[in-house]
Amino acid sequence: MLADLVKRSQPLASDAKLLVLGGGYSGRCLASLGRALGTPVLCTRRSLDADEADLLFDSNGQDHLDPAALEGVTHLLSTIPPDREGNDPVLSKLLGTLRSLPLRWAGYLSTTGVYGDRQGGWVSENDDPAPELDRSIRRLNCEQDWLRSGLPIQILRLPGIYGPGRSVLNGLQQGRARLIEKTGQVFCRIHVEDIAGACWHLMHHTEQGAQETLGNGTVLNRTVVNVVDDVPAPTTDLLRHASSLLGCALPQLEQFDEILDSMSPMAQTFWSENRRVSNHRLCQELGYRLLHPNYRVGLQDCLNQDKLNASDLRSPPRSTNG
Repeated sequence: MLADLVKRSQPLASDAKLLVLGGGYSGRCLASLGRALGTPVLCTRRSLDADEADLLFDSNGQDHLDPAALEGVTHLLSTIPPDREGNDPVLSKLLGTLRSLPLRWAGYLSTTGVYGDRQGGWVSENDDPAPELDRSIRRLNCEQDWLRSGLPIQILRLPGIYGPGRSVLNGLQQGRARLIEKTGQVFCRIHVEDIAGACWHLMHHTEQGAQETLGNGTVLNRTVVNVVDDVPAPTTDLLRHASSLLGCALPQLEQFDEILDSMSPMAQTFWSENRRVSNHRLCQELGYRLLHPNYRVGLQDCLNQDKLNASDLRSPPRSTNG
């Protein structure tokens, strides 16, 4: 739970101010962590009517960010994907403003899809990207633009994201889950709270100026970091574990080869790549301790939080009368 992450995290410096560009699922989780630890946070949404919308920024339309509102921002996370042309809308519209800020750390959420298909083999940040899907090619182009931006950037490459309200538990409960078996296929994943925790850890690491030098004097490059859990696994393993947690029946088992032609193009691309992504740099070199190191721990947390959230929705509001 986020409360557990808060308990083990240290506040940033007293003059720190965080800007989250793109207050979606991952962005709002980091914003919540920052606020719980006493850091002023600004969060952008596409509509000021959205939850936690402090500022308006529409990547597909006219942005309304007033540079004066960003005064004093020291830390930045961008979760905003490439636009329709494959350009990064933050850099297209805000780079000049961002360069004027006293930034000490900037993070960009990318995808492990930039590694392409590795036929189930392991891949790390030391391996050259080899994207094959259009969306992954666009992401790699944006990574390169951020690396050329002159900002103190770290690229965080993410796999599939899950968390409370967005896990295979919910898919089973809503009848949307499919039990598909493809021999040798695994997927990597990360709990949304570990995205926030990793960002916070990397901010501190940068604040401390921590770096390591090899014996030949070469400074280790940590500008790209994989944020994944410890256990790549087939989706069938997750669904079977989820059904045991819920005490519900599984969907009928389907063989991938038999249903491939009936899948949507998007679903086909989802299953077209197979890789195991290493988190050695994040967890061993940089010292981040995962809150949810595998899907078993993560799904139990999702179940606990889903139950709490459902209970809160059912509870009547407390009376304010004496």
